[in-house]
Amino acid sequence: MKFGLLGANLGHSFSREIHNRLGDYTYEFFERREDEIEELFKNPDIAGFNVTVPYKQSVIKYCDEVDEDALSIGAVNTVVKNEGRSVGYNTDIDGFLFQVETSGISVEGKKVLILGEGGTSNTVHRAMEKLGAGEILKFSRRGQLKFKDLENHFDGEIIVNCTPVGTYPKNMESLVDLRDFSDLEGVLDVVYNPLRTKMILQAEELGIKNNSGLGMLVVQAKIASEYFQRTSIPHGEVFKILREIERESENVVLIGMPGSGKSALGQKIAEALKRPFIDIDEEIERAVGKSIPEIFKEDGEGFFRERETEITEKFGKNRGMVISTGGGTILKEKNRQALKQNGRIYLIRRPLEELSTKGRPLSEGGLMKLQKLYEERRPLYEKFCDYSVDNEFFGKTVQDIIGEFYENHRH
Repeated sequence: MKFGLLGANLGHSFSREIHNRLGDYTYEFFERREDEIEELFKNPDIAGFNVTVPYKQSVIKYCDEVDEDALSIGAVNTVVKNEGRSVGYNTDIDGFLFQVETSGISVEGKKVLILGEGGTSNTVHRAMEKLGAGEILKFSRRGQLKFKDLENHFDGEIIVNCTPVGTYPKNMESLVDLRDFSDLEGVLDVVYNPLRTKMILQAEELGIKNNSGLGMLVVQAKIASEYFQRTSIPHGEVFKILREIERESENVVLIGMPGSGKSALGQKIAEALKRPFIDIDEEIERAVGKSIPEIFKEDGEGFFRERETEITEKFGKNRGMVISTGGGTILKEKNRQALKQNGRIYLIRRPLEELSTKGRPLSEGGLMKLQKLYEERRPLYEKFCDYSVDNEFFGKTVQDIIGEFYENHRH
């Protein structure tokens, strides 16, 4: 018997990776148009399926029975066939309650602003009621409260994004600027790809408690799998799977001065982790068809930085890679966000007198110029990195980074 996920566009989904860990069953993606949904209910080879946007409300009319939570929310995200009858459930609500719990955000009595309409926003609204939230308002493009009306509610204390805005492949989009909200205490985003949306990254920058949607996804999948298999799965599996998915998805990103050894380290780390390796500078050279010294000489630094941003945005969207950056890549906020959305950032340190300057236009001019360049960049390097390591002994540096990466995903 087969199970799977029903939706319109499923290329970004982690669901198959999660369900493969939850049970020994076939889990497929069912990308369907609205007029093709009924066929899944009639297909005897499909024993059940999850439902994602935009069909969480559409499937209700095909269900023979709908569970109380799903009815109260007006959305079904899990369908199970039992003796010829299709039963609809909503496991998203437990997933979202888990997301709030693990975020450390206190909801009781707070003013909550929900972005979006439809099944997911209804789920979040119901969960917030259960948690004792104070005022709960929903904003959308077509609802009673429009997104533009947010300007009248800058006293909101919790914001939850229930829209697809910021989801792969349209990363780095956001409906709000969190700096507008004077009393903001918590930010939640149901999006899980990328690991950190632009809204979540801004919350981190501002020191606001936050949480992305991966935990919600894993919990709702675990409960759905229990319905599929008619068995109980230990809750500890949630944390195990969450750590595994995060580790497999998160990029290892190397930053630091030109000539500090990022490329050589990156290649070795990628080889050890069996991951693709991307060198931002090499990708720029490949795209332009010139060496970096030639680009600086013939086209100027401005042209180089524009290409650098394009390449960084392109590969920052990807998951499970090792990425080596140019020395100045992180100078631009756009690049930092692109790298951080799916990345753990490692600063590679090396004594300035040991840095290679060959083929590095901005590093030429002697130790004094190199020292000045480093002093300009050092505060940004140190603020942006998650972990710094001295590249004194190549093999040890590789092992230090790999060890820290795995250790970070054990918690």
